[in-house]
Amino acid sequence: MLLPVIMAGGSGSRLWPLSRTLYPKQFISLTSDNTMLQDTITRLSGLEHQAPFIICNEEHRFIVAEQLRQHQLSHSGIVLEPVGRNTAPAIALAALHGVKDGNDPLLLVLAADHAIQNQERFIKAIEKAKVQAVQGKLVTFGIVPSGPETGYGYIKQGSPLGENAYEVERFVEKPDLSTAQQYVDSKDYLWNSGMFLFKASRYLEELKLHRPDILEACELAYKGARQDLDFIRLDEDAFKACPDDSIDYAVMEHTTDATVVPLDAHWSDVGSFSSLWEVADKDADGNVTHGDVLMQGTHNSFIYSQNKLVSTVGVDDLVVVETKDAVLVAHKDKVQDVKSIVNQLKAMGRNECNQHREVYRPWGSHDEIAQGERFHVKHVVVKPGEQTATQMHYHRAEHWIVVQGTAKVLNGENTYILSENESSYVGIGSAHKIQNPGKVDLHLIEVRTGNYLEEDDVVRLEEYGVGY
Repeated sequence: MLLPVIMAGGSGSRLWPLSRTLYPKQFISLTSDNTMLQDTITRLSGLEHQAPFIICNEEHRFIVAEQLRQHQLSHSGIVLEPVGRNTAPAIALAALHGVKDGNDPLLLVLAADHAIQNQERFIKAIEKAKVQAVQGKLVTFGIVPSGPETGYGYIKQGSPLGENAYEVERFVEKPDLSTAQQYVDSKDYLWNSGMFLFKASRYLEELKLHRPDILEACELAYKGARQDLDFIRLDEDAFKACPDDSIDYAVMEHTTDATVVPLDAHWSDVGSFSSLWEVADKDADGNVTHGDVLMQGTHNSFIYSQNKLVSTVGVDDLVVVETKDAVLVAHKDKVQDVKSIVNQLKAMGRNECNQHREVYRPWGSHDEIAQGERFHVKHVVVKPGEQTATQMHYHRAEHWIVVQGTAKVLNGENTYILSENESSYVGIGSAHKIQNPGKVDLHLIEVRTGNYLEEDDVVRLEEYGVGY
């Protein structure tokens, strides 16, 4: 049986400010109405397969669970990585999970942040790869190149192995433009997609042969794992001791059973705004727009508005991205350098690289509307049946005004109901939480006042997932 393994880690820093460390591109709707994670899973609908096994960062666990819930998507487990250790250990965890009950599934390893426009060709390539994988081959999918791309590694095809499958002659690092053009002209090279198909047991065998240190650390981490709601929590110390390495370096470049299946399905890793522009629908002037955008004399540009009207006049080949707390303007040929802006923000200790102004929680979200020296104003949304953590503050008071829905409020020793247009005052040192007992989203305005208003002024008295 086929077990899809969805790798949902990564920060997507080249898509800042849309993608942030705590809400990266795989959880954003970039190429359709669904998020990229949701698209990755629903794309498998033409295959007979088990519920997917998902690997993500600890800090993204509730985002993953919520996005699966939104589309009623089942899973075989959600493994939480306490730290990132690259793809070789991540896939080892999936393989160990696959063989734990004496089974030996075919692992279909996919990244959660890839765009594939032709699902039919994608499914056909997987079916062809299965023929090789059941024979013990370690199959990777090579993308038929559409041009001399310098942002991808390449795979050189070797001798044919049946229908539309080839031995891997060698893996090649990202080339310069001249070399990339030679690869494309030769017809012997494919882009390295980072997608794989193989038996779980075969991967573990090859990992034991070439990187036993990684396998040993992953075995210890998985053996010490525990179940926590929908999540599998690894032994943190054991996993932190695991070496950091990719599957390419750890296994695929050393095994004698590496096989490649060409894939021509309009694939993109959506690694930058230029690649997002390439896969998106364009107007007659070659522009891609999202949100409230007005253009005059604008060509071949990517204009994204999240919160405000964005206007452009007489510009070509630009990327303009507006979010609630940041604006990016870049030439389309220079978008690979957006990561350097993110690095500068990190060095300055600025929060814009970590999360959006609107922050999502298991129970809903909160969005900062205004702030001053002694006040913060937020729009808080609590989903039906959900609640915040019980907590208190030493330096701030809070005023809550309900604008939609019904709130059940714990405030000190009192519990009461607030309806629309009603408000409540929570004093300094008073234990409090908000519940939504209704059937529709609860919207309220929270006004914080005091001499210290930062998020670390909180004592959580009762945890409910991630507090607020």
